[in-house]
Amino acid sequence: MNLSDIKISKMNIDDLNIIKNNLLTDFDNFWTFDILKNELESKNSLYFVAKLNDEIIGFASIKIILDECELMNIVTKKSYRKNGIGNLLLNVIINKAKELKLTKINLEVSNTNVTAINLYKKAGFKEVGLRNKYYNNENSAILMTLYIHN
Repeated sequence: MNLSDIKISKMNIDDLNIIKNNLLTDFDNFWTFDILKNELESKNSLYFVAKLNDEIIGFASIKIILDECELMNIVTKKSYRKNGIGNLLLNVIINKAKELKLTKINLEVSNTNVTAINLYKKAGFKEVGLRNKYYNNENSAILMTLYIHN
């Protein structure tokens, strides 16, 4: 697979309907169709979709809050993970935040998600806090921020 063959565009409701039936099995089980639909329809949210030959292989979103944003998710289809798609989507998010002249991107990530933590650190995110036992009263959430200098 060549990353240059992946097309990134704004996600729409048709894209979401395409992955509706395999959202929980092929992606992750913590973003349900209804949650994603509500977020996609929010005027403060921006969603991007990664496609390879018209197949949806990933998506990412931010929620804009005043002059900053929250990275809500970066999800790659399980069969395409570890191919750089998450990094590609993260770069699109960072560039969009710069374009919108936002001052920072905040996120939270499970302390057990080492792959994501390394992705964010590589992009310049800094650890700024911790929420102990945040996920199901077990895993902690690491709070990270990327400060954007426009």
